[in-house]
Amino acid sequence: MGRCPYAYILKMDYLIENISLRDRTGVFEDRKEAGILLSEKLIKYKDSGAIVFAIPSGGVPVAAEIARSLNLSMELIIVRKIQVPYNPEAGFGSMDPDGNVLLNKELLSHLMLTDEEIEEQIKKTKEVISMRENLFRNARDYPPVKDKIVIIVDDGLASGYTMLSAIRFLKKRGPAKIIIAVPTGLDRTVERIKKEVDEIYCLNVRTGLSFAVADAYRNWYDLSDEEVINILKDLKYKR
Repeated sequence: MGRCPYAYILKMDYLIENISLRDRTGVFEDRKEAGILLSEKLIKYKDSGAIVFAIPSGGVPVAAEIARSLNLSMELIIVRKIQVPYNPEAGFGSMDPDGNVLLNKELLSHLMLTDEEIEEQIKKTKEVISMRENLFRNARDYPPVKDKIVIIVDDGLASGYTMLSAIRFLKKRGPAKIIIAVPTGLDRTVERIKKEVDEIYCLNVRTGLSFAVADAYRNWYDLSDEEVINILKDLKYKR
């Protein structure tokens, strides 16, 4: 079977998706290709002065292609899921660069974690954010975004909590418009995020009870810190 064309885009409210990719897996070669395809749909923002904010690590190669194609500046926004102690791939909330916490209270009600366990995981998350701020951003202040367009990029939306933390961190700084650009996302998460922003671009929307961001990619792996730094260097990003 040949690959589906990427030309058919559906816009409903403020969601721009590719209906030919709905509910399919393995639709992107890698994050780089996904970023290129997203940049084609974001073409109206070329040379607009918008700021692209990448969520590391997976969002960085996607965002780099968008920033490069649209001639926009790129920043990192250091948000992090709060990991479940016995399953670090899962999270019960998220934290933003200021240390503000969003908790998935519905999930927490099923996890049966003690208050001490929750606080310990929050503390660990704060430490990781601090480390990444120093490693990736040299602990610089975040750039002003008042009255600017911001485009927040990740490699996918599963629970959406890290994205919500990024949105709310930037929203209180007064941007003119907040746009989300992700290659893939769970339908109910996309719908929830859509209510928080002006536009959301998600080419591969998937339904169902089971969802993994990785399933959208034929070539998927976790990026190392070194790979993230090398991508930033290629963009002449000032750490």
